[in-house]
Amino acid sequence: MGATEIGIDLGTANILVYVKGKGIILKEPSVVAYDKDTNKIRAVGEEARQMIGKTPGNIMAVRPMRQGVISDYEVTEKMLKYFISKAMGKRAFRKPRVSICVPSSVTEVEKKAVEEATYRAGARDVAIIEEPIAAAIGAGIDITIPFGNMIVDIGGGTTDVAVISLGGTVVSTSIKVAGDNFDEAIMRYVRKNYNLIIGERTAEAAKIKIGTVYPETLPHTIEVKGRDTVSGLPKSAEISSEEIREALAECIAQIMEVIHSVLEKTPPELAADVAERGIVLTGGGALLGGFEKLIEEETGINTVVAEDPGMVVAVGTGQYLDVMSKVEGK
Repeated sequence: MGATEIGIDLGTANILVYVKGKGIILKEPSVVAYDKDTNKIRAVGEEARQMIGKTPGNIMAVRPMRQGVISDYEVTEKMLKYFISKAMGKRAFRKPRVSICVPSSVTEVEKKAVEEATYRAGARDVAIIEEPIAAAIGAGIDITIPFGNMIVDIGGGTTDVAVISLGGTVVSTSIKVAGDNFDEAIMRYVRKNYNLIIGERTAEAAKIKIGTVYPETLPHTIEVKGRDTVSGLPKSAEISSEEIREALAECIAQIMEVIHSVLEKTPPELAADVAERGIVLTGGGALLGGFEKLIEEETGINTVVAEDPGMVVAVGTGQYLDVMSKVEGK
């Protein structure tokens, strides 16, 4: 029996673990709660997420990944260790081969940090993969052929836009405007228009339930609860999907700008392929209502959302070694 192959999507918002032959076995928030006094980790993943904004002074619930980059190296390493050992279960006598995914904008130094952390967390081999390539593989695109495909991957910390051909990215841009920024924009909007301070989790819940980027004929509404900025007392407000669209307008405009700029930089032959094959939307942000309609309207190119968009990067990361061995003709 060979070593287990694991694919990890090290996301800013969620960590997904894919095990070859089993599919995705873990999906948990990239949150770690640790005790500042003893420096011990109290909880990881979903359990730690429940603690955000609700912890006593000595316990910190932190997200060690910010905008796709390791902001806290030690905590990230411990978090990886936790997820790798959870994925391996009892059969951990051989160290696993780990493919791990990073946004395309990370520097060599940051890549090295991820690689180091993964080795120290117990991997035998580590392959670092760029997010758009993993997203394309996971979305079921054959990236090994000389044919241009465009991926727009909207994660928690970064949005990656890339044109891929022959197993590599030809043109790619990554911006630090993604799901987290959407949540912040909603928090700002509610504070400004309703004098109401809401938390990150409340904003995220509103985004998931009624978030949209395209005008709807029948806007939905949701009640959000928080604290009144004037009286300081708990208060709630009713906000509509139309308001969320307004709150997100600026972020979305930045993402649209990147899509345009990548299309402008794409060599003509590949641009022709993209016009024919369309644009594929992946990542959790692809679930925002009407995103594909908006992109299609602004670019004139047929746009589709990948099936299960939040999962594709993890799946693609897990399948990467198999796919690339075809390219290299091993």
